[in-house]
Amino acid sequence: MKSKHNKLKVKAELDYSKSVIVFDTNVLLTEPQAILNYPDADIIIPDTVLNEIDKLKTARVDPDLRFRGREVTRLLFELAEGQSFAGGISLPNGGTLRVVSFESNSNTLPDGFSTKTTDNKILATTYLLREEIIDQGKDKHLMLITNDLNMLLKAQTLDIDVRQFGNGDDLSWGKKHIIRPFQRYRVPLTILMISLALFAAVIVLAFRMNMWNSNSGSISTDYRNLLTSSQKNAYDALTTLKENSADTQALLTLADFYYGRAETEQASGDNSSMLTDSKTAIGYYEKYLSYTPTDADARADMATLYFYTGNTDRAIQEVAKVLESNPNHANANYNLGVFYYFGRHDLTSAANQMKKVMELTSGAGESDTSGHALYQQATLLLQQIKKDQKSDTTSSVTK
Repeated sequence: MKSKHNKLKVKAELDYSKSVIVFDTNVLLTEPQAILNYPDADIIIPDTVLNEIDKLKTARVDPDLRFRGREVTRLLFELAEGQSFAGGISLPNGGTLRVVSFESNSNTLPDGFSTKTTDNKILATTYLLREEIIDQGKDKHLMLITNDLNMLLKAQTLDIDVRQFGNGDDLSWGKKHIIRPFQRYRVPLTILMISLALFAAVIVLAFRMNMWNSNSGSISTDYRNLLTSSQKNAYDALTTLKENSADTQALLTLADFYYGRAETEQASGDNSSMLTDSKTAIGYYEKYLSYTPTDADARADMATLYFYTGNTDRAIQEVAKVLESNPNHANANYNLGVFYYFGRHDLTSAANQMKKVMELTSGAGESDTSGHALYQQATLLLQQIKKDQKSDTTSSVTK
């Protein structure tokens, strides 16, 4: 979840000569050239990050995301020029770049820290690198760069210096909508205009050849097969709502669809799209809940989206409604704690919520993946809250 109070920005003009900087996947996919924004720094890319980017080649994701994945790979290939990533390559800005393999070392990781997820593997790699720097007495400072708030939160609980790379909408309108498409497709304006004209002609022919089933108002089977399963479900839901605007299952399907998009965009740093899709999802959730007000999961998800859009008060109000009827809803309790912590800096209330979550999920074994993960997150966040409380107390005493 995105916190409007988290304003950590990367400043390219700072002195990074004594910095070791670890990149999360979403930063490179937001801006492939990001590794060149830190002159004289030692840049680290965990191999888990490269594995995630490599998976994009065959994944059914947004073409723009696949393009940026290819751009990352192309840039790394050009920078390497035959050098070994394991040994470190020289960067044109005076820094170095290394790819570090993840090596499980449970003895030096915090108690209860799981490395089953890719995010946690990246965090574990970062944590072990920091411990190595400390053990060897190096005059270096390590920091993690990410646009994923969950990663940001977990890193803070591990005492890792974590920063956000931009806010996802750093590109100007011209660069985003004109320069980047030209870079991607490598076509001059004349060819682009011809292509647009041909595209329009194809659409006309498609209608004339009944490739679009105008009588039924639905797309043909050939085109439908190009959609992902979630897109097909969303399209079917839209079709259903045309016939019955009060169909609750269709409303929930579309709300969940846009919620999923907003989460992905938030993690990748695409704040502009995240805000748009969050507001769309909220609209569907509100209409769905007007018919089904007792759906606690849907209301909890809507509360998260209100928080994404910066409306902390409304987020707290909605999750409070969930807890009125279901006080032991673990996710709702956790989210309320996060809202208090990031949205209001109410450390006492946030701590109480994390304790409640830990009570509710304390019996969850590793087979209960969701409950076990929630228990770990609540434990880590509570540790961070206690550190903040101690820091606030120390600051008030010294004033």
